[in-house]
Amino acid sequence: MTAFLSRLRGGGTLPPAPPARAIALSGLGGFLAIAVVAGLAEGLSQALLLGSFGASCVLVFGFPEVPFSQPRNVVFGHVLSSFTGLACLALFGPHWWAAAVAVALAIMGMMALRCVHPPAGSNPVIVFLATPGWAFLLTPTLAGALLLVTVALAYNNLRGPGRYPAYW
Repeated sequence: MTAFLSRLRGGGTLPPAPPARAIALSGLGGFLAIAVVAGLAEGLSQALLLGSFGASCVLVFGFPEVPFSQPRNVVFGHVLSSFTGLACLALFGPHWWAAAVAVALAIMGMMALRCVHPPAGSNPVIVFLATPGWAFLLTPTLAGALLLVTVALAYNNLRGPGRYPAYW
């Protein structure tokens, strides 16, 4: 038990704070992406926004170089996780344990298909809370994720010397 408790103390050091410019540019990117998605949703009277997209913005604009932030991970991770949630809801009904199964299957699916996007792990939970129909897979999931990635492609390549995406 002592060995286990000692692991909880950690052992590393806090990473350095990013430069103020990087912080501001990341925040601006998140603002622009959500503004585009939410603004289009309102203008078109169409559901395009998921709560998990806010967390996607943290990765895509704050850490665009990491694998979790790449377009294939964002789009396929969201679509796969929403599909998994919808399938489990249809197969098992709106039970607490079915939501847990859906999250577990979404994690496993994203890992197996090499499209892990941690914010997408919340999509099955969103599905179980909202109990939408299969159209949820197209709007807001696919359309919203594609819009978010489109903004990220433009913004991340205009803001500095880095390259986004690192891969497709």
